[in-house]
Amino acid sequence: MRKLLNTLYVTQPDTYLALDGDNVLLLKDDEKLGRLPLHNLESIVSFGYTGASPALMGYCADRNISITFLTQSGRFLARVIGESRGNVILRKTQYRISDNEEEATKIARNFITGKVYNHKWILERMTRDYPLRVDVEQFKSVSSQLSDILREVRNSNNLESLRGWEGQAAVHYNRVFDQMILQQKENFSFQGRSRRPPKDNVNAMLSFAYTLLANDTAAALETVGLDAYVGFMHQDRPGRASLALDLMEELRGIYADRFVLSLINRKEVTSSDFVTKENGAVLMTDEARKMFLKAWQTKKQESITHPYLGEKIPWGLVPYVQSLLLARFLRGDLDEYPPFLWK
Repeated sequence: MRKLLNTLYVTQPDTYLALDGDNVLLLKDDEKLGRLPLHNLESIVSFGYTGASPALMGYCADRNISITFLTQSGRFLARVIGESRGNVILRKTQYRISDNEEEATKIARNFITGKVYNHKWILERMTRDYPLRVDVEQFKSVSSQLSDILREVRNSNNLESLRGWEGQAAVHYNRVFDQMILQQKENFSFQGRSRRPPKDNVNAMLSFAYTLLANDTAAALETVGLDAYVGFMHQDRPGRASLALDLMEELRGIYADRFVLSLINRKEVTSSDFVTKENGAVLMTDEARKMFLKAWQTKKQESITHPYLGEKIPWGLVPYVQSLLLARFLRGDLDEYPPFLWK
């Protein structure tokens, strides 16, 4: 099993990344802010526009350490990775299936099965853990509707119908999402997804979490030899890691949504951690992002028993394991891609 290493998140504005021997050097106006050994890192995520030296990018590419550049608000800019180490046959199979809607639907169907199943059990667990805090009858009703949609998803034979059922499932799930916010209701509420830009505190956190999850998933796919930019459900678009978006669907609720809810309900974030821009966009402050990233790293170290493998692994390796299972299916080692089914 692959070892879970650290991700270096560089959040301080105007920080330049350089190479110093086998270390990454953080510089600001020629001042050294820090120096870290690269052998402990599996990826670097930099927020801002200053950039990195060609020497550092070359060193990281040779050693399969990805470097991702985001804006200060967390919007994806670019990603530097090394040459593909996956075999040609694997990627040719991926490209062939991506161009065949019938075959692509079979895989996409399992991604969405995992997503809807996991959303259903998030709601079931809420009724078990907080029966006096949520509308149990409504949660049970939505859970039942998700069960019905699961059956339709399993019978879908084209991407259009699959996207339609996935959209319906999202509507039902979002209808009760606000009830899962148990604390700080005066400052944290959810009335629906707003993305570009996020219009409230909850959406700001969800967007940031999804960005981090997409980056982790893309890195995992590239590690096992797959092309993160050629998907089965999400259409190909320049600069979009479509397969990463596909694979992370089953992890959005159980990983990102529950993480955001826990920060709110534990009062690890407050209203003072957000700013509203003139255009109505709501963003986290620099300090809030640092706290968020630290908690994200801690979450990745927590252990979970993988439902398919039956082995204990850190949460942070779940995208890697699912990528590996997908690669095994494409190679013909598995009869079907097994989605991550949490309960």
